[in-house]
Order: sequence, then structure tokens, then C-alpha cells
Amino acid sequence: MNEIARTAKTATASQVPLLSGFGNEHASEALPGALPVGRNSPQRPAYGLYAEQISGTAFTAPRARNRRTWFYRIAPSVMHQGDFYPVDMPLWLTPPTEDGSFPYQQCRWSPPHIPETPNDVLDGMATLVWNGDVAAGAGVSIHQYCANKSMASRYFVNTDAEMMLIPETGRVRVRTECGILNVTPGDIAVVPRGIKCAIDLPEGAARGYLCENYGAPFDLPELGPVGANGMANPRDFHYPRAAYENVRGDFVLVLKAGGRFHACALTHSPLDVVAWHGSHAPYKYDLRDYNVMGSISYDHPDPSIFTVMTSLSDMPGTANADFVIFAPRWLVGQDTFRPPWYHLNVMSEFMGLIYGVYDAKPQGFLAGGASLHNRMLPHGPSPEAFEAAGRHDLSPQFIDSGISFMFESRYPYRVSNHAMNGGLLQRDYPADWRRLNRQFAE
Repeated sequence: MNEIARTAKTATASQVPLLSGFGNEHASEALPGALPVGRNSPQRPAYGLYAEQISGTAFTAPRARNRRTWFYRIAPSVMHQGDFYPVDMPLWLTPPTEDGSFPYQQCRWSPPHIPETPNDVLDGMATLVWNGDVAAGAGVSIHQYCANKSMASRYFVNTDAEMMLIPETGRVRVRTECGILNVTPGDIAVVPRGIKCAIDLPEGAARGYLCENYGAPFDLPELGPVGANGMANPRDFHYPRAAYENVRGDFVLVLKAGGRFHACALTHSPLDVVAWHGSHAPYKYDLRDYNVMGSISYDHPDPSIFTVMTSLSDMPGTANADFVIFAPRWLVGQDTFRPPWYHLNVMSEFMGLIYGVYDAKPQGFLAGGASLHNRMLPHGPSPEAFEAAGRHDLSPQFIDSGISFMFESRYPYRVSNHAMNGGLLQRDYPADWRRLNRQFAE
């Protein structure tokens, strides 16, 4: 009954066009006149709603970086709480934790299997790598989820981090306080810190990645000499329109705070926002809209040219986390080794593959899998990719084999015990480069 009522309330809103523009001051209402005019907190909001502000940054953050949203909701968030009790999620880790180690070799994992037993996204979450310190507001954790059922009557709020969801298999429907986002493989969705949500799986089985960002919220990188356009264009980011759930029943809210999970019983849905305006709101982005920049003369540019979003740190040009993708693109460089070259990096690199093939690693790196090259660990193309690139006739080449992504971070990643010993680590991966031939000839 609860699910039927919820669907009736939100179906129409989920079909209307989304709001466009990254970081804009968006405004939306599900009922006419629910959004106040000329003020944020009127004495008596329309429909008997409560006005409530959520601040994603400090009140005094610079205007360009300040993120906050006003909600006009059926019940304020203080009514979305009860007697909390601990919830055990042993594979979902938060830094700092002693579970894990710094690997002194390159790591690569095969994709995990979707379980046969019923699991929603929370139950099916397992940490692969992490760095930083949640209390210090620095670093990220990267997890994989394997699930086969919707969250239904369970809701989630993460007070530790904003979350970037990257589906790899199966469509997901993200219900939030601001409205609904439908996300497919090839899209990303970002849910800001403190925004309540639930994740449904319309197609059943689903698998993907989740990045928890403990640092500065993800933002668009500066374009510099590129100019005003290119890379991830602001107009291609989409925000939901208001869609509320006025549903009573037996519900559970799961809260993550300080790396610990607690839950409480609710008698009504917490997604009861009838209208909202502001910039602290969930959004989605289709990675296929990315406008790839690159060299049109010679040499492969640094992969930073493929940055979609960045989480800034206190060290200029050295990000808490950069979200980078390798998307379909033309390669035209003359007298150029076109794949990413062999290198060592002060930034640590975690990679995942959404679909297709990563051109620098055509074998072994599978969709739903992952790899890690920590700070100053050498890496580069496989022997097969190296040989093929050396023989290419250098005619224009269109790479349309898939989409892979990378989270670069100034902090080295620790690897969880589950990731090291869970049976998916490809222990022969570092030996792959030993097949390279010495070509030196005096």
C-alpha cells in the first residue's frame, strides 16, 4: 500500500523535464503557490508547510562556493527521527580505520557477482579503497554496490559525505528530498551531504560504484586557456523537480555519521518536500555529453584534460579528488604514441570501467572491475596496447570502445581487507608489464 501511494504521488513529477545548469539557484514546486515569493521564511507558509534550510557549506563560504537550499515540507526534519539503534554494515568502511593497508604494487580487481539473496544498495555496499579522515573533512572512499531489490520502505542520509553514484549494470531510480533522478549506466548522480534519499532498482539486479567525498563538494574545474566552453558544460547537469511523498506507514531511516550507522523507525516518509529553492541539491550528468579536449598536433595530453569534476583541497592544483573519464574521442597526434604513456604520479589513481574496453588495457580490465595505481607506482599501457600503438599508421583514429573513469587523489589509497582477500584481486596483474621487451639497441 505504501509503495502504491508513493508511486501515485511522484509519477507525474518524474516525467517532467529536469532543471538544467550546474550549481544554479534552482527553484521548484509540486503544488502551485507552495514556493514563497519575496522571502525564505514567511510567517505562515502555504499549505501549512514548514520552512527549513539545509546548508552544505558554512554560512560564510564565498558566494560562488556557497551551497544551501530552502525546503518547504510537510514535516520538518526534527520529526524524521526516533530512537536510533546501531546498524551493522561491516564491509562499508570510513577513514580512518585499521581495516586495510597501503599496497606497494599495482592492483586490479575482477567485477563482483550480484548476490542471489535479497540485497538493497545499502546491504550490497562494500569498500574497495579509502584515504583521508572523515572528521578532518578530507579524502574519499570508493565502494562497489551489488544489489537486486529496491530500498522500498528504507531511507538513507549520509552526514559524512556527498555521494557520487556511478551505475555499471542496471538502471537506478534515486528518490530524494528534492525529487527524482532516473540514472542509467553512462550517467552519474550526486547526492549532497545531508540529503535524504532512497534508491530503487526498476530492472532488478544492479551493480556499480559509489564515491564518498569527505572534502570540498565536487565542482566544475576551471577552464583556463581552453576558454568559456568545453569539457563538462554546466547546461548538461540536471536537477530534479519537486516531488513529495505524503505517505504514512512503517519506515526506517538509516543514518551514517562519523563512519557509524544507526537507524530509527518512522511513521511517515521523510521525502515530504513540496517545494524547494537553492543550490544544495542532487543532480545527474550523462557522461556521453562530455566535450573531450585534446591535442590536434602532437603528444598525448596529461589525463587531467579529461576532468569532469573536482573536489578542491588547500593545495592549489592538487585536488582532494578529481573525477576523470576516458570517453569516446578522436586521436590525431602526429609522430605520437597515442595511448596514455608510462608514468609515475604524485596523485593516486583509482580506475573503474562502466562499459566496453579501456584502450590502454584491452585485456583483463573488465566492466565492473577496478584498478589502483597508488602514489609513485609506475604504470602504463599493456604490452598489447604498446605494440599496437607503435605500429599504427597514425591516420585519424576514433576511439569509441567504452567509458572508463578515474578518481585521482592527492592522498594515497588504503585497500580494504575485503578487497585484498575477497577473491576478486587479480594477483598476477603486476606481472603483466614483465612481458614488455627490452628494445634498446646501441
